[in-house]
Amino acid sequence: MTSISFGDAVRRSVQNDPRYHPAAYELVRDALHIAAKKFREENADDQHVSGQELLEGFRDHVLSEFGPMSSLILDQWGLQRGEDVGNIVYNLISVGYFGKNDGDSIEDFAGGYDFATAFSEPFLPTSARTGKGAPSS
Repeated sequence: MTSISFGDAVRRSVQNDPRYHPAAYELVRDALHIAAKKFREENADDQHVSGQELLEGFRDHVLSEFGPMSSLILDQWGLQRGEDVGNIVYNLISVGYFGKNDGDSIEDFAGGYDFATAFSEPFLPTSARTGKGAPSS
């Protein structure tokens, strides 16, 4: 990695790709650290996580930080699906802030979970959660 500061990396990334609010970059960076703690040994030499592991850390972090406001904030910041998180990661790679392994791909962020469900369902009444607890006919 080059010695570019995070602030400079975000400014360059937003200039190149204005789809995402600058705060979204900080959110993704923080989620990356959370995913690395969750999936890698603390003293491991390689703290690299997969796209899907990052998305899991992202979900945990967003729900913890924003609670019931998660969907609204993510939408305002331009984050509506896993691919948006991947775009932010790859924007930071392109300006030299993050690195990547040979096997990494933007497609690693595809699929995963539906943002609308993942960030609203935990706050719905139990009976409204994807049919759980709903009376049977």
